[in-house]
Amino acid sequence: MDSPPPIFQTLHRTARAPYPRSWYVRRAIWNVVQATLYRLPIPKLGPAWRRFLLRCFGARLGTAALFTPTTRVFHPWLLEVGDWCAFSTNVTIYNLGRVTIGHHTVLSQDVYLCAGTHDYTQPDLPLLRPPIAIGNGVWIAAGAFVCPGVTIGDNSVVAARAVVTRDVPAGMVIAGNPARVIKPRVAT
Repeated sequence: MDSPPPIFQTLHRTARAPYPRSWYVRRAIWNVVQATLYRLPIPKLGPAWRRFLLRCFGARLGTAALFTPTTRVFHPWLLEVGDWCAFSTNVTIYNLGRVTIGHHTVLSQDVYLCAGTHDYTQPDLPLLRPPIAIGNGVWIAAGAFVCPGVTIGDNSVVAARAVVTRDVPAGMVIAGNPARVIKPRVAT
């Protein structure tokens, strides 16, 4: 009987607490606020209320950024959003690293921004927090996934269900898994 191959990953050596202690306290308080006050269905005042709460936890938000009650932000203090942006239902901003979003950008329903991963080449899988940068006038369509460390150029469109693994040049339409350039975004 052959012996099993050696195990590469040594999870017992993985860092148990990769953040400063103060982050865990802030994160716990934010989780309670996000699960309760943030989700209140307040007509007309809801977006302003959610902006207020996000700013209380360190988010840098421009004028009229629209967050729905089901938009989820992991670390508000690592989020910067420009003016007139919209985040639809069930958008997840898993920002272990900084996420920066330009002006007039839309994230449609079920979009997932993932600014955190692990270095799989190391046995202890250390946490990596590559930032995500999304430009001005970008539309990320329903169900798209944006990987850690990606930059999406101004005026680009990410098609529904696309998986963005690499930087996107400005003014392009991309689609697929992995996403690739389909055509330029041309105004009509």
